[in-house]
Amino acid sequence: MNTPSAALTTAAAASHGFLSPTGVEIAFLLVGLVTFGAALVTVTTRQLVHAALWLVVTLGGLAVEYLLLTAEFIAWVQVLIYVGSVVVLLLFGLMLTKAPIGRSPDADSGNRWAALTVAVAAAAALVWVVVDAFRTTWIDLGGAASGSTKVTGASLFQNWVLPFEALSVLLLAALVGAIVLSRKAKADAATTANAPATPDTRSEKEGVR
Repeated sequence: MNTPSAALTTAAAASHGFLSPTGVEIAFLLVGLVTFGAALVTVTTRQLVHAALWLVVTLGGLAVEYLLLTAEFIAWVQVLIYVGSVVVLLLFGLMLTKAPIGRSPDADSGNRWAALTVAVAAAAALVWVVVDAFRTTWIDLGGAASGSTKVTGASLFQNWVLPFEALSVLLLAALVGAIVLSRKAKADAATTANAPATPDTRSEKEGVR
């Protein structure tokens, strides 16, 4: 026996299709294209600070997508945690390591084709998994909100608590690593400044005098 929600979902799927998209679906597609473009710029730019800022656009676009899917709680978590914390942590790490503001040739490892191959393979696998898992699933965007705080919190802290904590440890390790690198650079600079002058250096100074 079908439940009322299943009947509504079936009716929504029968009345709408790919050839008759609604306004929300069109907005979802446009925001997705903008997010995809920002993600490409994030991984292709050679300016580290610009990459972090384009990452803000990418994560913000994902938050808008969650809003369009009636998952308000996930959208605000995306803004608060990822846009408001992760990106700030990245910028803080860049400042601690004194990363160059302009173009950074050292940021390109020269393995573009290998990275592109891995990225395309990972994207194809993710798309195939998502399409295969949600092939017959239809979300009624005009209905009631389905991403409630109670359901999402229960799923997050029961089924996904280990990846959530692993991510927090990873971010903490990145911050500690940035602090260690910045202190090491300062120590090396202080050692170089306090090092005694060599005979060649002394002769050069006397020649200048």
